[in-house]
Amino acid sequence: MTLSAEWHEFSRWADELGAPLTPHQLSQFAQYQAQLLEWNERMNLTAVRQPADIRVRHFLDSLSCARVMGELNGRSLIDVGSGAGFPGLPLKILFPQLKLTLVESVAKKGQFLQAVVDALALDNVTVLAERAEMLGQLPQHRQQYDWAVARAVAELRVLVEYLLPLCRVGGKMLAQKGAGVHEEMENAGEAIKLLGGAAPELGQVTLPEREQPHYFVVVHKLGDTPAKYPRRVGVPGKRPL
Repeated sequence: MTLSAEWHEFSRWADELGAPLTPHQLSQFAQYQAQLLEWNERMNLTAVRQPADIRVRHFLDSLSCARVMGELNGRSLIDVGSGAGFPGLPLKILFPQLKLTLVESVAKKGQFLQAVVDALALDNVTVLAERAEMLGQLPQHRQQYDWAVARAVAELRVLVEYLLPLCRVGGKMLAQKGAGVHEEMENAGEAIKLLGGAAPELGQVTLPEREQPHYFVVVHKLGDTPAKYPRRVGVPGKRPL
């Protein structure tokens, strides 16, 4: 792949975020972007439709998670409410030995995710058209993951009930958040304790050409999540802990 000026710039920005990319990885991101633009003409995957915005607001935003997550090769990660694949697929491109599970309850979005996985020849990726509340009660998923992550899915009180049951004891959850994160953290404190988590830690990053910082909420899983959580499908969103 001969890099255009735009992809050289993307590569430089990724370097600055601590996520250096090889030429092959940059080629994979270019393929990913092309797939996203093509599919977005047929279905509403993202409101972000300009290539430059996709690279910053989706790709770099996802890669910025590596700042707080560290080395992910050889680890297991479940991305809940993955949508068009963020942050899970960019992290898989960055860390090829990551064992990734993408959870997306909308079947058509799941078809897109599988198409990208196939086009990029990514291995150790599973796409599940399922709800997090269901997965959190299944033995093959409950307390099985090193990381459970979500971006722009729900408020933190709801997210912790989706994510912490999926984390192994000693694992971590990460929620990407914007403005209002401090209030959400305060409101979620009791739910985090109840579900086996430690006090949340907050990180932040400012993306290129953006004024407002983006935030990472990281919660260490200290103990087992009580068996009754997560509650049945729809209840966490309607009655947050």
